[in-house]
Amino acid sequence: MVFGKGYPDRFLSEPEIHDLTAEALEQANLDGKRILVIIPDHTRTAPIPLFFRLFHDLLGGRVAALDYLVALGTHQPMSEEALNKLVGVTAAERAEKYRDVRIFNHRWDLPETFVTLGTITEHETRNTSQGLLSQAVPVTINKLIFDYDQLIICGPTFPHEVAGFSGGNKYFFPGIGGPEVINFTHWLGAVITSMEVIGTKHTPVRRVIDRAASFIDVPKLCFSLVVKGEGLAGLFIGTPEEAYEHAADLSAKLHIVYVDKPFQRVLSVMPEMYDDLWTAAKGMYKLEPAIADGGEVIIYAPHITEVSYTHGRVIDQIGYHVRDYFLKQWDRFKEYPWGVLAHSTHLRGVGTFEDGIEKPRIRVTLATGIPEERCRRINLGYLDPSTIDVAEWEGRKDEGILVVPKAGEMLYKICKEECYEQS
Repeated sequence: MVFGKGYPDRFLSEPEIHDLTAEALEQANLDGKRILVIIPDHTRTAPIPLFFRLFHDLLGGRVAALDYLVALGTHQPMSEEALNKLVGVTAAERAEKYRDVRIFNHRWDLPETFVTLGTITEHETRNTSQGLLSQAVPVTINKLIFDYDQLIICGPTFPHEVAGFSGGNKYFFPGIGGPEVINFTHWLGAVITSMEVIGTKHTPVRRVIDRAASFIDVPKLCFSLVVKGEGLAGLFIGTPEEAYEHAADLSAKLHIVYVDKPFQRVLSVMPEMYDDLWTAAKGMYKLEPAIADGGEVIIYAPHITEVSYTHGRVIDQIGYHVRDYFLKQWDRFKEYPWGVLAHSTHLRGVGTFEDGIEKPRIRVTLATGIPEERCRRINLGYLDPSTIDVAEWEGRKDEGILVVPKAGEMLYKICKEECYEQS
């Protein structure tokens, strides 16, 4: 059973959110149980502070524990100050009113974090990927979840370059999962290509993620949020699979912008919640389908000075390339982390690699604090961010130029016949 409401044209009120949450938690029969809530980090827009307070108001004093685990994937661990900001409390509130609530970073960087649940067989991966990849994949996950009686996922759903849409069991894999499933699913998505996957509800990657999550035998409840701007347009509560179904449907209506013709240049203005290129690359993923052949996307983020705090060393070695650059030289690259290879192809976009010559479909240019020399070395263009006046770029759609403020969440696609039919 799914508790939920979603609107394409308005937001849920706080009383609606309260009542839906209270009803779902009551049905879950959580009294006396140890609860672990899995939430996203700061790189996702979501009213986490609202739910942090709501869960405490509804469950505090009734449950044996109410703790939180931040689904970092492989993002950097958050400081105590950043964690407080994430859940919307002051240090004083955390020390007093919420003193019994623990908030954990997912320590993906420590091998002792993980426990092995089982293995997705080679036969399964071959069938699920439609023959694209065929190998056994161990399923490892943060063992902290087994200290609890109930897991609650609470996070948003948006179009996603690897899984099609985020949300649901994706908060387990890659959220708190080990490198095996992360690398396999990301490379599978890269082989299919982001252009093909993004904004698609059911994908081979999603099926692998759901299969991996089936190994988790702790009860699961998912609060799938659909956010528009700063408001909550949808809340669906049920199993991760059920909640995802409804949230992805609404996200497809709210988070995909259809345009009549492709743009020649796009200026993706990245908000400060993306603090390295690894996360700010969404300014490319979400715009690639709406850029003309030979066009350019410019990632404008003067505040970003690092390629990736976690994976920068590897990216400096391999650079950014189209998928076939790696596939046609697989013996050279197969030992690198597949998740990093996937990120490389996602940011560089689709293209060809023939007779040793790489031809990306579009140009990708950085207007960030990353030096020009490093941009060139990793196979990306460079534009001095100080030369950009965003106001001068605006209002030029007729010239084939698009400015996207707070890029990274809305997906832009060319409208084909079916989208006119749907409207």
